[in-house]
Amino acid sequence: MVKISDFQTKEVVNILDGKRLGQISDLEIDLRHGRVESIVIPGPGKFLGFFSSGNDYVIPWRNIVKIGKDVVLVRMEETLRVEAKNTSPDEYG
Repeated sequence: MVKISDFQTKEVVNILDGKRLGQISDLEIDLRHGRVESIVIPGPGKFLGFFSSGNDYVIPWRNIVKIGKDVVLVRMEETLRVEAKNTSPDEYG
């Protein structure tokens, strides 16, 4: 089992091009089914969740190839970028 705090210290690397994408800042969780849907990595230029254009990398859980001691290997044909969303508590109902 892995704690979220341990998971956030791991570097995420795309195995197709060797590119380091950064460290995990957040997880998207399906509360109805109790499973992690994707990992979120701050976009380029983002520092501690601040000072960027608002774009994050969102990588679906199915694209994770291996979770190692220090690294999470992902397979991304094309790096996904989505606008950061403000989620209100009403959206969890």
